[in-house]
Formats: sequence, structure tokens, C-alpha cells
Amino acid sequence: MKNFKNILWVLVAAIAVSSCSSGEAGSAAGTTSTETENAGVGQSGVSDDVSQKNILQVAIGSKDHSTLVAAVKAADLANTLANAGPFTVFAPTNAAFDKLPKGTVEDLLKPENKEKLADILQYHVSVGVFTETILQDGQTIGQANSANIKITKKGDKIMVNDKANVIGTVQASNGLVYIIDEVLLPPSN
Repeated sequence: MKNFKNILWVLVAAIAVSSCSSGEAGSAAGTTSTETENAGVGQSGVSDDVSQKNILQVAIGSKDHSTLVAAVKAADLANTLANAGPFTVFAPTNAAFDKLPKGTVEDLLKPENKEKLADILQYHVSVGVFTETILQDGQTIGQANSANIKITKKGDKIMVNDKANVIGTVQASNGLVYIIDEVLLPPSN
């Protein structure tokens, strides 16, 4: 699984490099000045008001996910969630982050905790699209941090790790976002 994670990151990096390279030649193909200015930022900096929003743009556009967006940026994962994917993201709301012990979020956002924060956020991301029809009761799904989550499905109700309830679903250009009411914490190693 560790090799799979390394391959995933190499693939994501290759896509990012490829996307940035094609952006430099874009002015002849009608790239706007904003896109050219953001070319050094990576996929997360691409401005596109026409296409379906990617997972990062969905989160940025949600007033209920500002804490998640801040965490993604602090962990330097914005470009990953803006890339082609496909991904399934279990996105905790601001209220979910508020349930953590006081000071936890602030502590995780510190630069010295970037690796721990990235691990927690990667525990919310699956490679591939797992629609509600694919999810099965008792199913385990490998996450980007090499740990697994467990799905519980009873009728229309979906839970993750017998704790987080799926309270909404949003389709994105690069995958699927399940809005959840709890922050998923990876199992201790």
C-alpha cells in the first residue's frame, strides 16, 4: 500500500507539472491573464468559471467548509484536490471541526504540524469515485494515507467508521464529495 501511495503522489506531481507546462503555452490558445498569473500556483490557481467545479472549488464555495479549506491549504494539499483525480472526499463541515477538543484545529494548522495535518486530511480522501450505489454495508475503503475507513449503510443512511454521518453529496469534475458531520481521525500506528 505504501508503494501505491508513492505512485499516487508521483502521478499527482506529473499531472501538476504537465498542467503547469501547458499553461505557459496557453496564451496563444486563449488563456486569460489571470490564468497566466496563476500558472506558478498549480491546478488550485486555475481560474475557470465555465466548467464544473473540482473538489477544491466545491469546498471553497461552501460557507460550511472554510475550516477544511484552511486545513487543506496549510497542509499544501490544494493542488492535489484540484487535479484530475478521480477522488472521493469525505468533507467534514465547520461544525464537525468544532466538535474536536478546544485548540486542536489551531494546533494542527501550525507549520510544525503540517505532516500530521496532511495525514488526517488524506484519511478523508479515497482514490476513485465511490458512489452511493457502490458503497456497501461493512465495506472498507483504502484512503490516501494508506489507512482504511469502514462504511456502514442502512437504507439511505451512510456512516463512516460508525461515527460520521453522510449529510450530503456533491458531484465535482474530478470526483465526489460526501459531506460528513464528524472529522475522521486515522487509527494510531
